[in-house]
Amino acid sequence: MLQITTREIAEITGGTLVGGATGDETVTGTARIDSREAAPGDLFAAFPGEHVDGHDYLEAARTAGAAAALVTEDRGVPAVQVADVRTALSDLARAQLERARTENPELVVLAVTGSAGKTGTKDLLGTILTPAGETIAPAGTFNNELGLPLTVLRLTASTRFLVLEMGARGIGHIAQLTAIARPDISLVLNVGSAHLGEFGSVEAIATAKGELVEALAPGGRAILNVEDRLVAGMAERSAAPVLTWGFHEGTVRGTDLTLDDRARIGFDLVVPDGLTALDGTPIPSGTFPVRPDLLGEHQAANVLAALTGALAAGVDPAAAAASLEGATLASGHRMEVLEAGGALVINDAYNANPDSMRHALKTLAHLGRTRRTIAVLGEMLELGPDAALLHDEIGRLAVRLNISQLYVVGDGAAPIHHGASLEGSFGGESEYVDTVDEALAVLERTVRPGDAVLLKSSRDAGLRWLAQPLVEALDRHAGTDQTGDDA
Repeated sequence: MLQITTREIAEITGGTLVGGATGDETVTGTARIDSREAAPGDLFAAFPGEHVDGHDYLEAARTAGAAAALVTEDRGVPAVQVADVRTALSDLARAQLERARTENPELVVLAVTGSAGKTGTKDLLGTILTPAGETIAPAGTFNNELGLPLTVLRLTASTRFLVLEMGARGIGHIAQLTAIARPDISLVLNVGSAHLGEFGSVEAIATAKGELVEALAPGGRAILNVEDRLVAGMAERSAAPVLTWGFHEGTVRGTDLTLDDRARIGFDLVVPDGLTALDGTPIPSGTFPVRPDLLGEHQAANVLAALTGALAAGVDPAAAAASLEGATLASGHRMEVLEAGGALVINDAYNANPDSMRHALKTLAHLGRTRRTIAVLGEMLELGPDAALLHDEIGRLAVRLNISQLYVVGDGAAPIHHGASLEGSFGGESEYVDTVDEALAVLERTVRPGDAVLLKSSRDAGLRWLAQPLVEALDRHAGTDQTGDDA
């Protein structure tokens, strides 16, 4: 956070100094909502939650060195009392960004949205941009009205690139986020069926995602996936120049896409003549090899989008491509590969929708050329009235892709098992279990060295927590087997 006093915070948020605050307390760190993470100079935001009230941890944050707090009630700790802490953080983030732009004209704000892949693309942008200057692109998902201000409030006087992820659960949500932090470069990845139950149609999702493009000033850049019809149509909503990308069409191209025997992607980045960056400098043309350590053909689109955004921000294309050599994603549970007991465990269970489920299964099927494949699938949430049908289709796809074994976890995901069982070519290769614990017990008995195991579900379905105990169990069993062999 840029250095700021509690007096200035009160002026920005319309708050009142309480708890003995003089107005001279100076915040030099960042904003925190977890007292366990508080460090000297931080601002602790006390949220009254359903189960935990941050006000109960004000003293703990103060002991850890927090310089001040944002509160809705006076608890005797130096603080700024406001009507709503969330709103106050947004107001503070907006003011801090405006100040940062004034003090550092070279600051570039990049924002990413899409139905799938936005967290991974944010991570990739962080990897590419960091060698070119101080970059803020925190691991994890901070894409809502709380997470975004917390990201903005990490700004320092020397920040060169601020990478923001923007999500939406309704029309107008991204517009609210861009009102806090207007981007200089907007990347829109895709429009799919994630949160279809909340939006009602993919057209409504496109309307919401396009708000990121509408927020651009004429001097900005819109980075659009030309191969997604609904994304490409957002060009007319941009007051800024548009730069497109794609593998078959687009100004910036990816060519010669390959998957190795571990399903890791590789392609060539092709940059044509005549392109300029945000600051007007020419972007060098040429062909540049891109070889990250990422699984699945669908990851290539995220990589190409991140590269295109970085080029617009002024990063040399050769340096951008080189920065991704062997790169992985900073945020976990997204096609995260773990090796245990001679098996591959792919944890892709942070989020799920029909599009990402299909991508993950196709990646698993590619691994099936040399391995036995096991898909452990849970519920895809927020799909609306067509949820049962969409789950059924995933089960049928698993059969058509010749996945060796399918385990379906939980009542909400049961139509996956139903669809697979009715597809015709499965015998006992699909099995339903009620709970994550039952799934772990089954996998402990059935996974063998050399197998590839995919864990895929929406976050709240819980399969993401299956990876670590499964890895531990497989390693334990491998150790036991090795001990027996030596004996």
